[in-house]
Amino acid sequence: MKVTYLGTGAAEGIPALFCNCEYCREVRKRGGKEIRSRAQMLYDELSVDFPPDAFYHAAHLGADLSAIRYLLVTHAHMDHFNAHEFVLRGYKYARDLTESRIDIYANEEVCEIFDECTRREMRDDIAENIGLHPVGAFEELTFGDWRVHTLAARHTSSEPLLFLLDKKGTRALHLYDTGILPEDDYEYLRRVGGPPVKLVTLDCTFLFEPQSPDARHLGVEAGMAALRRLEEIGLIDGKTKRVITHFSHNSTPSPALLRRAEREYGLIAAYDGMELTI
Repeated sequence: MKVTYLGTGAAEGIPALFCNCEYCREVRKRGGKEIRSRAQMLYDELSVDFPPDAFYHAAHLGADLSAIRYLLVTHAHMDHFNAHEFVLRGYKYARDLTESRIDIYANEEVCEIFDECTRREMRDDIAENIGLHPVGAFEELTFGDWRVHTLAARHTSSEPLLFLLDKKGTRALHLYDTGILPEDDYEYLRRVGGPPVKLVTLDCTFLFEPQSPDARHLGVEAGMAALRRLEEIGLIDGKTKRVITHFSHNSTPSPALLRRAEREYGLIAAYDGMELTI
């Protein structure tokens, strides 16, 4: 399975859209891998989230967004789901699509936002190739070569989702946006069982900044605590790749700090366009 981290920033991006803090000013000067667009990941033909920066991911990172056959949406926040773009998926706006159809799996709020944002401009001939499927936490989904288990994130009040992905026995765990995982997640994963995942991707919005127990995101320490719990239930092992992403400008994720996270904790710090094979 090919995994691509198209966007690795939090809601405001890095440098943050309207920010003139010292870190953002310096990133604008330096550029390179410190530029971080809003979060999106590709697992082969499956995408998790579709942010406002999807155009950038296609134009500057070379992603073929028409090849996305399945889209899982974590939650309805604007940095994770830009529904309006889908009115352009066909007709004279898009020719020679790699995949003629896309199926979207998301919670009820995301489905409502999709309908609200597209109802004025969506053409019938485009809509007929977009499937919208409302799902909740702790469901097992099967489509194509995929088996997906949905989990509950601790992030908003509208049932945000996390995912255990399985394609023909290759498994990955997708854990952003979320604070400390609910106990129900660990119990559900214990019941699902199965071999260790090849990859776990962790929210790391706070990086080394302190966080409260009820925070809506994770940092390195809380992420490591989650990894220890996952090891206890046998979902990850010493061969599992452990990637951190979804960085905020407030935590100043400089190359030096990210090297520290990699060196001291055995983590991989994602950057826009990073590719892994699992």
